[in-house]
Amino acid sequence: MGHTIYYLMDVEEWKDFRMLIERVCFGLGWEFESKLDEIRIFPACISVEPLLLKKRGSGFVKTNLIEPCHSIYLLILYSASAFGSVSVWED
Repeated sequence: MGHTIYYLMDVEEWKDFRMLIERVCFGLGWEFESKLDEIRIFPACISVEPLLLKKRGSGFVKTNLIEPCHSIYLLILYSASAFGSVSVWED
C-alpha cells in the first residue's frame, strides 16, 4: 500500500472545470468544496485522501490504489487537460 498520484495543473477555464467537477461529484455522491482557486473532493472510499485541485500549481494525493477512487481521481485529473494543461505521474 501507499500509492500516490502527483500532478501539476494550469487550468485556464477554471469556472467551466469547476462546474464539471461539481457535476461529477454530485453524480458520484461525493462531497465537494470550492473556494476561489481551489476545489476539494471528498471520496466515498476508505483510506483515500481528499483530492485538492488548484487552478495553478502542483499537488499530490495518496490513494493506496483503492478502486474505484484511484481511477476516478485519474479521470478527474486528466479531464483538466480539456480546460488547460495537466501533468500526472504516479508512485
